[in-house]
Amino acid sequence: LFRSGESKMVGKKVILRVRMGSGDAHYAGELVNGSKILDYFGDVGTELCIRYDGDESLFRSYSSVEFLEPVYSGDYIEYYGWIEKAGSTSRTCKFEAYKVIELAKDPNLDLSAANILAEPLLVGKAEGTLIVRKEQQRGAQDPDFKHE
Repeated sequence: LFRSGESKMVGKKVILRVRMGSGDAHYAGELVNGSKILDYFGDVGTELCIRYDGDESLFRSYSSVEFLEPVYSGDYIEYYGWIEKAGSTSRTCKFEAYKVIELAKDPNLDLSAANILAEPLLVGKAEGTLIVRKEQQRGAQDPDFKHE
């Protein structure tokens, strides 16, 4: 499933699975705005910093963002994130979003029919920096995120 980021990961990957609801659709055809993916990347980054530092952190910036495939209302998306590099206050994180279930959208089936994808589809990826001030760092809250 993971296609990148296996090189110098700090700790483990964090995973969040979310169903895109009708309230997430922003464009015609129930298309979800790409900024929604960034919202969930932010949530994954927050969990990573809680596990590593015991603090939610502040998201400083994205150095790259790619939206690779459309996401629609009804899709199930798995959001993955990991800390690639930990500085004294900065945490460089990488993120990937995969579509794992989508509505069938088949006129011969009920509107509620859905399909599990044979292979997860990479719909977005990004790299960002989160900051945890020194005075807010409490050390790893998860034994899998020990500081080196």
